[in-house]
Amino acid sequence: MMEALANDPRIAEALARLPDYFGNHVKVSAIALLLGLVVSLPLAFLCLKRPTLRAIALGITSIVQTIPGLALLALFYPLLLALAALSDRSLGFSFSALGLLPSVLALALYSMLPVLRNTITGLMGIDPAISEASVGVGMTRRQALWMVELPLALPVIMAGIRTAAVWVIGTATLSTPIGQTSLGNYIFTGLQTQNWVFVLFGCAAAAVLALAVDQLLALMENGVTVRKRGRAVAGLVGLAAIVSLAIVPGLARSQKGYVIGAKPFAEQYVLGSLIGQRIAANGMSAILREGLGSAVVFDALAAGDIDIYVEYSGTIWANQMKRRDVRPREEVLATVRQWLQEKHGVVLAGGLGFENAYTLAMPRKRAEELKIKTLSDLGRHATNLTIASDYEFFGRPEWQALRATYRLLFKNQRTMQPEFMYPAVAGGDVDVISAYTSDGRVAQYDLATIADNRHAIPPYDAIILISPNRAGDTALLNAIKPLIGAIKVETMREANLRVSGDKAEQPQEAAKWLWEKIGK
Repeated sequence: MMEALANDPRIAEALARLPDYFGNHVKVSAIALLLGLVVSLPLAFLCLKRPTLRAIALGITSIVQTIPGLALLALFYPLLLALAALSDRSLGFSFSALGLLPSVLALALYSMLPVLRNTITGLMGIDPAISEASVGVGMTRRQALWMVELPLALPVIMAGIRTAAVWVIGTATLSTPIGQTSLGNYIFTGLQTQNWVFVLFGCAAAAVLALAVDQLLALMENGVTVRKRGRAVAGLVGLAAIVSLAIVPGLARSQKGYVIGAKPFAEQYVLGSLIGQRIAANGMSAILREGLGSAVVFDALAAGDIDIYVEYSGTIWANQMKRRDVRPREEVLATVRQWLQEKHGVVLAGGLGFENAYTLAMPRKRAEELKIKTLSDLGRHATNLTIASDYEFFGRPEWQALRATYRLLFKNQRTMQPEFMYPAVAGGDVDVISAYTSDGRVAQYDLATIADNRHAIPPYDAIILISPNRAGDTALLNAIKPLIGAIKVETMREANLRVSGDKAEQPQEAAKWLWEKIGK
């Protein structure tokens, strides 16, 4: 068994990615924690003798803790994107709103409550007689604070810092959807491709890092408290060693190249890897930013934070252009192309040759029993059925259009990760799921897709978009030219199945297979 694990390509791939993921995770966590401390500790001192300020500061930081980590991280991206645009117009310079900056700011906010609360509690909990005695022997108030009160409060303050460190390291795994590479890349990629080795690897690495930092901080605290300088120095050296593991590999990885975006599902990982391989084959370098949210990836492209990614014409039509009408395929593509160029300066380089459209699916046998072939048929049975979809679909205008057109009023509506939907519908836990026409798992689980007979959903051709910064980049255009119109939907289904099905291949391997199929 140990030999099988050692030869498992997923473990080899996980280890190969560890320096990049671990280093970036440490970097964002360390910067965020340091920023949180720089703000929280002085604020705690200011609050000691100011009850109103203390109540306001603790109230605000407590509210921040009630916001889910992923939501807090996601909220910072559009805010910083707007500030970057304003800075560019007003001051003539801009900054990247993707990745590190929003992650650091959100995580720093997350770290503030335990540090602020414990510092205030520790200092206010000191017996007033001790403070008065310090002043009585000739110390100033400031000397009493630094030489007597802070050492006494240090265990409570350090407990807050240790809690903040663990929170930041754990929450940093959620920074992947806004473009920050972290150990969360293992988890998001693993969930979407059913690579449970990646999921476990990411969870274990984050847990080990959090525990190691917690114990090193405890060692520093113990060394200061019992006046054992060696322990304090050992803890500090240990923390410095962890940070150096992030900085040194990071310097080696600082090469520049084309930045490729990819949304958080298997097909996007494969296509992102395929574009990267084509760029590399033409003697250029590329960086893949995977797991980006749908809105984040488009905004990042328009802002120039990423250079290229695969989008779907229906997503632009319905979500970006806010169009609710459905037009013929060629008209949609032409309108989308013009809108992208005029509104954002984004270039539609061409279609890949297949459509990845939303559809609803259910077990074939069940569909035949209920005589459901179209969404109109489904509407007549919906009140007795349960539907499941991913967290994004139920918030999209396409779902609203389907509900309005076909009066789809289901008995229950459940949200789950895509990789769990297929086993759920096949096992009878739900009756209907949302699916993609290019997803090979539809055939794998013997599902019947239900026809959109009233054409409520627009066409969803897979298209390559290029940022305004790379609009005239002939080298990039030549690298991706062989992909234009080259991928049939059947081929894409098989490539997707190689990643998310029983083969459990890595996206890079599926991308190589896909190129072998279309490159001849």
